[in-house]
Amino acid sequence: MRPLPEKLGEKLCMWYDAGHRELPWRQDKEPYHVWLSEIMLQQTRVEAVKGYYARFLSELPTIKALSDCPPDRLTKLWEGLGYYSRVWNLQKAAKVIMDEHGGAFPETYEAVRALPGVGDYTAGAICSICFERPTPAVDGNVLRVLSRVMEDGAPVTNQKTKTAYREALLPLYEAGSRGKLTQALMELGAMVCVPNGAPKCEICPLRDVCLANAHGTWEKYPVKEAKKAKREEEKTVFYLTCDGCLAVRKRENKGLLAGLWELPNVEGKLDAAQALSFAEKAGCEPAELLKSVERVHVFTHIIWRMRCYYIVCKEKSPEFVWASDARRKTDVALPTAFRMFVEEEI
Repeated sequence: MRPLPEKLGEKLCMWYDAGHRELPWRQDKEPYHVWLSEIMLQQTRVEAVKGYYARFLSELPTIKALSDCPPDRLTKLWEGLGYYSRVWNLQKAAKVIMDEHGGAFPETYEAVRALPGVGDYTAGAICSICFERPTPAVDGNVLRVLSRVMEDGAPVTNQKTKTAYREALLPLYEAGSRGKLTQALMELGAMVCVPNGAPKCEICPLRDVCLANAHGTWEKYPVKEAKKAKREEEKTVFYLTCDGCLAVRKRENKGLLAGLWELPNVEGKLDAAQALSFAEKAGCEPAELLKSVERVHVFTHIIWRMRCYYIVCKEKSPEFVWASDARRKTDVALPTAFRMFVEEEI
């Protein structure tokens, strides 16, 4: 890998100082706030996170409040963000902070990295932004920017590449302005050297040192290893209602969407007669089949192709939990794969 250009850090920090987005989690350097934002922003767009971030902190303003929050309420606060292991690890980490650090957020990279759900990037971001530690934070934005600057063809999906980039950045971090450098790299990748479409090279502070800009090769970088094809599964989902309540149940505490609420469902695609038969055998005494809809939901490694039947029932079968509107608003969080059927107005 080529060495980083001279004064790269200085150029980035000057550009960041000249103007950057005002984001809620940039208002202070409170570790809880930065940590929460970094976890929320994994796999999620900034605009989608803003509302969740404000609501989450409004209800859980401290690490202790996060640690003490009932699990179903915690999951409800996260509903719609997806990747629920993130919020469960947040609470696990909050309990570690309360039990092992006296409620004070740890300040060393090693201690932060040891928290549940915290990887190299998140630990580097927290420690550089909050504590001015020389800990580079290398995520997809940074990998994209630096691979183009250096015309580096090493696959960015490889852990060795990420480690090499962290080591290449270390001298810049040791020179100072650590938190600012982390945020400048994030900002450049999000707003200029963008993930989708052509980079805005004409306004990039690194345009005069970027080899991909000089040679017109930005489309070749970053290089990624080929992804495996996603497995496809067919499912039949049941939107069962009785006296204003909706039938839900908890998933097993392992595997995909572990421990979350779900609408009743079975493998394969049933026809209408089979769907009514399912409701009958479940003890719901179906009264009317209102409609069916088909939807597709894409996970990281799996695609669900789903058909949902909306059935009014006469009996509340003990096989399910029958959640009222009030309960669904407070502590029944449905993952997007099922919530989209609830949002489908009848």
